[in-house]
Amino acid sequence: MSGWDFLEDFLRYLKVERQMSPHTLRSYRLDLSQFLEFIAPEGAAPVLEDVNYRGLRAFLAFCLKGRSKKTAARKLSALRTFFKFLQRRGVLDQNPAKLAPSPKLGKSLPHFLTVDEVFHLLGEAKGDEFGARRDRAILEVFYSGGLRLSELAGLSLGDLDRKEGTVRVWGKGAKERLCFLGTAARQALNDYLPLRELLLDGKGRREETALFLNKHGGRLSARGVARVVEKWVRLSGLTRGLSPHGLRHSFATHLLEGKADLRSVQELLGHASISSTQHYLHTNLDYLMEEYDKAHPRSK
Repeated sequence: MSGWDFLEDFLRYLKVERQMSPHTLRSYRLDLSQFLEFIAPEGAAPVLEDVNYRGLRAFLAFCLKGRSKKTAARKLSALRTFFKFLQRRGVLDQNPAKLAPSPKLGKSLPHFLTVDEVFHLLGEAKGDEFGARRDRAILEVFYSGGLRLSELAGLSLGDLDRKEGTVRVWGKGAKERLCFLGTAARQALNDYLPLRELLLDGKGRREETALFLNKHGGRLSARGVARVVEKWVRLSGLTRGLSPHGLRHSFATHLLEGKADLRSVQELLGHASISSTQHYLHTNLDYLMEEYDKAHPRSK
């Protein structure tokens, strides 16, 4: 079997056994295809049994030319997982990527908004037409539930429990969790859903199950959701930019500032590890210093 055949086997494994998302599968395919093209002589099939540490270092050096360290680190991570899979299948005796050092990445604090900035942003998203009501509902659900971009774009009408004020989310690794919707988010959805039905009636697409729709009556894509956030951040006049994930960062930061338990925030975010949630403890240094000054007996 050639390297390309092993790659297809690996991608099937990720899809079926690891239940990875289409977006993640595309990333693995792109990164690993680039590696296979790099190691194969022109016109020849890549032979994975011949891969060694020196060849891997050459590929990583190639990746760092004109690219960020984060990109190179992602490719190395993909290779480690791929080689581990091949080891278990008996194709490789050892994992040549195991000892390769990851490019050192500078740690950056997640970007988030203050509570006042969030209220200002949500207050700007208003209007009675379909687009405005949908956009308001998207922003409110993002902030109220702390969803990932892919999770929000993947919501279906059946995931919503309007009576309980919850939405069922399928997170990383197809893990299910419930996200809570506050009063404002529920009201925004109540305002949006009748217009959703009218749009589907007009388009003859009553069978569509997606919660958030585009103007044609189909599911609004993750990129479409991102454009909604970018649009209202721009229109609100906020001086600092905000990615869709920034609303999730804001959700977590504001919960911790409100004295929420770290383990509870971990559950709400759908983090597998508490270390991922601890990252949010470092997002608001001014707030933490303020709390320290108020609480520590020797801070005065």
